[in-house]
Amino acid sequence: MTEIVRARAPLRIGLAGGGTDVNPYASERGGYVFNTTINKYAFSTLKPRRDKNMSVTSEYYGRYKAPLDGGPLPLDGNMDLIKAVANYFFDSRGFEPQGFDLSIRSDVPAGSGLGGSSTMIVSMIEALANWLDVDMSKVEMAQLAYHLEREVIGLKGGMQDQYAAVFGGFNSLKIDKNGVNVLPAHLSQDIVNELQCRSVMCFTGMTHDSAAIIETQVKTYREGKNDDALDKAKDIAIRFRSSLRHGDIDDCGRLLGESWEYKKRFSNKISNPEIDDLYNAAVKAGAIGGKVSGAGGGGFMYFICGYDKKPAVTKALAAAGATISNFMFEPNGVTSWRSNYD
Repeated sequence: MTEIVRARAPLRIGLAGGGTDVNPYASERGGYVFNTTINKYAFSTLKPRRDKNMSVTSEYYGRYKAPLDGGPLPLDGNMDLIKAVANYFFDSRGFEPQGFDLSIRSDVPAGSGLGGSSTMIVSMIEALANWLDVDMSKVEMAQLAYHLEREVIGLKGGMQDQYAAVFGGFNSLKIDKNGVNVLPAHLSQDIVNELQCRSVMCFTGMTHDSAAIIETQVKTYREGKNDDALDKAKDIAIRFRSSLRHGDIDDCGRLLGESWEYKKRFSNKISNPEIDDLYNAAVKAGAIGGKVSGAGGGGFMYFICGYDKKPAVTKALAAAGATISNFMFEPNGVTSWRSNYD
């Protein structure tokens, strides 16, 4: 029986500072993000073939098949993530082309605001690295994922998603022109459990085009119209980490709400009347604060509330049209394993 490789990378919730990880702001003024991973994942399953073809199946993007021994695969907008990964291993790294079937799927739809595309490319890199016996440090893998997605393919976005998927858990990312420094929060399990009991996440019913939102944010920054809001968001991320490490969940909720107010100044595409209605319904029901995860415009929203207010908040969000999404915080980053079961 053919041995297969499976890889699983966790999605993330951006808690504070999102947007400050996007260049040119991050390299010019320094970014600071605080995020955590959750038990929703991007999966890759790799099965070796006996020829030199790559066959990819995705539940969202359909099928793609191409030979691997004819030079680099063209990045033309169709399955570019896996093509960039294959080009890296079989062209840049010089591995002898070997055929494989790859099945990819995610627990959330594209445009969810949970870092889906970055998490997917991390899971694919991990699957091929395991199969080809390539050793990579966490930093090397995160840097590679960022390089392929943002610089080779040219997808707009920040730096936090790739690092979250690789490292896992609660982390701060301190970013400057020299790169990214990952600072684990080292939270006690008591604090994690308390935050878990006071967290609510919901799907707005809308997905977003994060690239378009990021493009507007960058344009607004270059015009000098949102640098103050980005500075404030960065400061809030630093304070959020401190409050959470001290177990002050109420203050984290307040900072979450404050962060959302500044985030809406990054771009006029970040919120809309439907998102505002959901936010107001949650706060009216007792949420201390909340925000849209990711670039904005749709996807998932995350709230912190009092323990006794959680049932009312979930009920209010559901009544306003959102879908409540149960989740747990995930302490681990990307992982892979080999199996004889397809």
